[in-house]
Amino acid sequence: MKIHLIAAASLVVAGIIAGCGSSSTMSPSGSGTTAIAGKVADGYLENATVFLDKNGNYLLDAGEPFAVTDANGAYTLSVDAADVGQYPIVALAIAGVTYDRTDVSATTPITFSYLMSLPKDGVSGTVSSNFISPFSTEIREMMETGNYADMRAAMDALRASLGLPEGTNMMGDYVAGQNSVMHTAAQNMATLMGGEMLNLYGTSGAIDVNRYRGMMGTMFGNMSTMKLSAQPQTMNEMMVTMDTTLGSITTAEPFRNMSSYFRGGMTGGGRGSMM
Repeated sequence: MKIHLIAAASLVVAGIIAGCGSSSTMSPSGSGTTAIAGKVADGYLENATVFLDKNGNYLLDAGEPFAVTDANGAYTLSVDAADVGQYPIVALAIAGVTYDRTDVSATTPITFSYLMSLPKDGVSGTVSSNFISPFSTEIREMMETGNYADMRAAMDALRASLGLPEGTNMMGDYVAGQNSVMHTAAQNMATLMGGEMLNLYGTSGAIDVNRYRGMMGTMFGNMSTMKLSAQPQTMNEMMVTMDTTLGSITTAEPFRNMSSYFRGGMTGGGRGSMM
């Protein structure tokens, strides 16, 4: 059943892409609009759907501004000026539609869908500053726990969990910056996100937010493993354990604080670590 739900969702978004073209946007009506621009990456992702998630449900709803990324992973949203910094931005990489341009000559789209986001605090009207990645996604979910004073505190905790030097911009474009450690970690995170997508859907056919946050919390507790390259057995073991962890989270319940899954950093303790 879940497979059909994901396939249906992919077809809906694919229809939007086909009808709009790769440089399209759905803009709010009226005056007073502004542009929000950036890129989406594991490696740069082409044909990913990006939207302003005004109700925080991780779904592209009617009336929400959206765009589709180009071959460089770039997008531009046209939004009401008053909405800048008020809502998160969500990016959906779609199996069979989206291409990872880490290999610029790739002719095969990604195999698994996955979803990433940018916290509202990180959304800016500054040109091309809105970089969406597995790290921005992690930071957004860390902030949802309420255990970080601000985005900088969450960024510092994530940087420390990866063992990166002070001054590393966890919201920055690691592809352009050629930061191989961050890129490897991002690729591993995206692999886990895609592999767990089937476990994230509730009975309504929508992503279950509590399971999604449980997934991101579990990854946060294992960042030291995320940055390792060429570890397929370890990643498979993590996937199996994560299957069990997410399966224990009841779907279709009200949003709840998932800080116990974010082990490490300021949260301390909890259930996030699999090692």
